[in-house]
Amino acid sequence: MDDGRQPANLADLVAEASAKVPLHVGTIDASSSVSLTWPQVDSAVTARARALLAGGLKRGDRVALRLPTGVEFVVALFGILRAGGVAVPVGMDAAPREVRRQLEHSGATAGFGDLPGITALDPSIDLAAGEPLAAVGGGEDLAVIAYTSGTGGEPRGAMLSHRALLANAAQLTDLRPAPVTGTDRVLLTIPMSHAYGLSGLWQIAATGATAVLLDKFTVDGALSLCEEHRVTVFIGVPAMYTALTAAGADRLGEALATLRLCTSGAAPLPAAILRLFRAETGLTVYEGYGLTETGPVLTSTLVGGNAKPGSVGRAIPGVEIRLVDSDGVPVDQADDDESIAMDFTDDSDTGLVAARGPNLFSGYWPDGAHGPDPDGWFRTGDVGYFDAEGDLHLVDRAGDLIIVNGFNVYPSEVEQAVGELPQVAEVAAVGVPDERAGERVRVVVVLKPGESLAEDALRAHCAERLARFKVPSVIEFAEALPHSITGKLRRASLRG
Repeated sequence: MDDGRQPANLADLVAEASAKVPLHVGTIDASSSVSLTWPQVDSAVTARARALLAGGLKRGDRVALRLPTGVEFVVALFGILRAGGVAVPVGMDAAPREVRRQLEHSGATAGFGDLPGITALDPSIDLAAGEPLAAVGGGEDLAVIAYTSGTGGEPRGAMLSHRALLANAAQLTDLRPAPVTGTDRVLLTIPMSHAYGLSGLWQIAATGATAVLLDKFTVDGALSLCEEHRVTVFIGVPAMYTALTAAGADRLGEALATLRLCTSGAAPLPAAILRLFRAETGLTVYEGYGLTETGPVLTSTLVGGNAKPGSVGRAIPGVEIRLVDSDGVPVDQADDDESIAMDFTDDSDTGLVAARGPNLFSGYWPDGAHGPDPDGWFRTGDVGYFDAEGDLHLVDRAGDLIIVNGFNVYPSEVEQAVGELPQVAEVAAVGVPDERAGERVRVVVVLKPGESLAEDALRAHCAERLARFKVPSVIEFAEALPHSITGKLRRASLRG
């Protein structure tokens, strides 16, 4: 804003980019070959907001979004926000039951894309906006309800305010080197139903950079776009870098000649891939860490400037990170016999990662439960330690989380789906390493006496209830599952 005020509504970022860089291309949609300048994006967002308001949208109404990564998603998202609505992103590969569950839980009654049971809205772009439209609401108002999977298999909608998401975008802009600057052309192919994909979009809008949008990642597609549009920043996940390294140094060198920065998030980046990608391209991949609930970015190896294998770096500006025990007491203040480290490692400096900052969510929908504590701290549930240089290393993940291509899979939701089969007595789901996806889902199934079950039937059952990346790819049958003396399932012993 020209008067120096900070934006209150995320859609203000588009208006600011339009005013600051009126000749700059804002979005390039690879699928439709449509390119829009920032003023055109701003006009389309205003037209979308006006249409929503004319259709009866009230401040705080939830509007679902199930569109591929592309300009229609961008315009619909910012249009919802400018009109005062709350965006509810839904994954393109979510199973019908998951879609219905998110729509019912959020209370969304209208949306863009394939969304059964609610009013379908037209996502087509209209550049005839008329007079500018001031954004409705902002600040602590909800901007996005982003769904994660609860450990009990129920949906958990993280309530993300305009304040939190704008804060995280500003925190990343303050990094040096900044992940995105106003002169960058950024390849964004991560689904925008994912908090990491949305984070890339906020950064691009906040800086007035150019978003090169690719709805489905393929090695050839990504490399061709990088070469054609002289991409300077690649925002990826480990599985993408793994796939790219298979293209060979010659092809990568030609296509990625203009890249200045590569970042990775959503899952741990294998040290071997970091080394191989650097050897083939001369480029370093900087890794970050965060959660949907934290806006999402908490740490980055950009902070210290050292892409250290196995490390997710240090807290970004404005974020505090500390390690606590299971009672929330900082590990350096806890009694040795009460430290969470006793549950995971002999290192007494290991603990649960807790974070504090203006980028944190407002709790879970609808009542804001289980958000940051009265002092502003939120325990992520991830277990980690700081090395001698102050860089964070993660040694375990919350709730035995499985991460497939950067997407979270909680074992309980897979177990719940498999357990619906009448032949199943008990089931455990764990992650197993996979070169392409980082991890894949493995289930160990105990059948009821006298029952039989084909693997194909089990997969078909899961495919009707779970997103594709959550469907078990490895199925094993056993006589029994390991349990602790208190009856708790021991998943760790099943990972070997």
